Amino acid sequence: MTLKIVVDSLCDIDGELSVDLDLTVVPVYVRFGDDIYRDRVEMTTEEFYHRLVHDDTFPSTTQPTPNDFLEVYNRLSKDADELLVINLSSKLSGTYQSALQARNMYEGKSRIEIIDSQLVVMGLGLVIIRAVQTVREGANLDDAVDFVNRLLPKSHSVMFFDTLKYMAKGGRIGRATNLVGSLLSIKPVLTMKDGEVSPLTRVRSRAAGNDYLYNFVEGYKNIDLLAVEHATTPDEADKLVQRLDKLYPKDKIYKSNVSPVIGTYVGPHVLSVSLLEKV
Repeated sequence: MTLKIVVDSLCDIDGELSVDLDLTVVPVYVRFGDDIYRDRVEMTTEEFYHRLVHDDTFPSTTQPTPNDFLEVYNRLSKDADELLVINLSSKLSGTYQSALQARNMYEGKSRIEIIDSQLVVMGLGLVIIRAVQTVREGANLDDAVDFVNRLLPKSHSVMFFDTLKYMAKGGRIGRATNLVGSLLSIKPVLTMKDGEVSPLTRVRSRAAGNDYLYNFVEGYKNIDLLAVEHATTPDEADKLVQRLDKLYPKDKIYKSNVSPVIGTYVGPHVLSVSLLEKV
């Protein structure tokens, strides 16, 4: 039996790592006015953040269509008996629903299981990395689904950024509405809780934000995997990786860029850490 894993682009696994893991990534869409781009396929992260800051048109995002997933199912089922689809939280996007609709449309013989992770960014990405590893060790679809479901509550992400104005404009502010009051004087620190964006605290400087991320990681003693992400501040991310070396080997920390879709809501100066606890 051959098992393939399908994900969406908001797991923030891109480039060489995506190829190394043999993932099929279904991109979410970014729209600037009448122009529509597939996340990190037809627009790079650098191009996106430049337009986010300088373009008069505020971007919006759209989930992949059922046909996008159906095309992937049909293509992969030529060589795979089983497909595991792991999507970002259904409370943040209709991507999971598109994947389900595509399965209802699918007429092939491959078995397809779809998981609503309730996660996003590398909090989801780390789960996917471990899912690939267990499949390579011989897990079948049922084993992989069970393993992923055990991993999901062990995944934790925290991010801070300069302003909530992008999230407020995009309508995805979730439980963070109570932080909106002082958009210019605070830097919000958010996490994912029950599949939604949830506030943790607020800080008044990027230095304090970096301290919060470090202390967050320090609070876990059984870390399996760790990732650091940024949008437009690679030097800041590298410094955090160096600092985290005291807690977790820096050469094993995954480094990633926050996708344009997430950037639509958090803006260009986001910094994030995600960790996966051992199960």
